[in-house]
Amino acid sequence: MTKQGRFLVVEGLEGAGKSTAIQTITDWLQQQGVQLVSTREPGGTPLAEQIRSLVKEVQAEHLTPEAELLLMYAARVQLLRNVIEPALARGDWVLADRHDMSSRAYQGGGRQLSSQLIDGIRQAVLGPCRPDLTLYLDIDPAEGLARAQARGELDRIEREQLAFFERTRAVYLAIAAEEPNVVVIDAGQPLAVVQQSILTELDHFWKTTHAALA
Repeated sequence: MTKQGRFLVVEGLEGAGKSTAIQTITDWLQQQGVQLVSTREPGGTPLAEQIRSLVKEVQAEHLTPEAELLLMYAARVQLLRNVIEPALARGDWVLADRHDMSSRAYQGGGRQLSSQLIDGIRQAVLGPCRPDLTLYLDIDPAEGLARAQARGELDRIEREQLAFFERTRAVYLAIAAEEPNVVVIDAGQPLAVVQQSILTELDHFWKTTHAALA
């Protein structure tokens, strides 16, 4: 059997439980014996982490939506070229905390930038690379923000108004309805139920992947 890497992404609004989901997925994949590389966006490389600080921290100068979008893709292409693509080429699996779907939802929905602008940058920067599976943790924005606030100090994006996150969620759900590699997980359920839903989807993906390689 040829060793083939896979690209998995976890997406969701603030407070959706991405960190817990990623730990659940990491533990499960390690039990399967795969070589796993974990990343996050924005970030994942030294330069991309510096860009993360620019995007997440409150700045004295207003960061325009267009500049925010370009910074996100600058960090993303650094991560893609320097970490994700080499890992996949080795046959490793990559697990990412956010990827391109975030920009389409946050900058496209939340910031209301045109999908044509985002798609143009997306195609130019990312080319054909797409995740093999995206698990979108769906939660009511008000509940998610309450969870995020309970964790402590909010970053620049987490301080946006509820309407921003409602627009972001709407785009997330629209993308999930159109793209077959995106699975929606109801993150408003009890933790044990959410984890079991994730493991069920992973098991299905694992069996489908290995059946295709057999």
